[in-house]
Amino acid sequence: MMPPLFLYDFSSPYAYFAAHRVDALMPTRVTWQPILFGALARSIGKTPWSLQEGRERDARMRACEERAAALGLPLTWPRDWPLGTYSVLAVRAALAAGEQGLIREFSREAFRQGLGLGRDLTDPEVVWEASRAAGADVDALAAAVERPDLKAALRDATEAAARRGVTGVPTVEVAGERFWGDDRLEDAARAARGAGWGRG
Repeated sequence: MMPPLFLYDFSSPYAYFAAHRVDALMPTRVTWQPILFGALARSIGKTPWSLQEGRERDARMRACEERAAALGLPLTWPRDWPLGTYSVLAVRAALAAGEQGLIREFSREAFRQGLGLGRDLTDPEVVWEASRAAGADVDALAAAVERPDLKAALRDATEAAARRGVTGVPTVEVAGERFWGDDRLEDAARAARGAGWGRG
């Protein structure tokens, strides 16, 4: 049985929240898998709420701010979020950090730099700063993000997620069942325990 899979992208505040909770909640070690949410949304014809103007978007942003405060996490909306700061580079860098065994450390630091501090993850220097803070070999990571095989692996992971019915991030997949949203992490943990996963 495949271990639970945590799918995320750095544009999502809910993925930011989930990244700080998923490992503590799940009863077994989770595989972290970054995907390209923009590409996923296009492939399934979805327009996320963050791209919709009006009261609903404003209300959801306020709800995110309240959620961040409840979790004790900083939340600073980057300028021109989300389109202006949507970063394929950061997602590739997360995959590259995984080759160094640092996918969690890099991902949490990238979330902190982006949605936490409001910095622009399309800026390579911000991504390299996150890499250094995570303890990564920045030169190796910078080379890795340009490799054709790494780019292909990220595209493949995103396309595979769409085929399996993933509609957004964060999503946790447990034994073929998908739990979408930070508010579904507890449900995912119960499903993992029910499927026989347990610590120890």
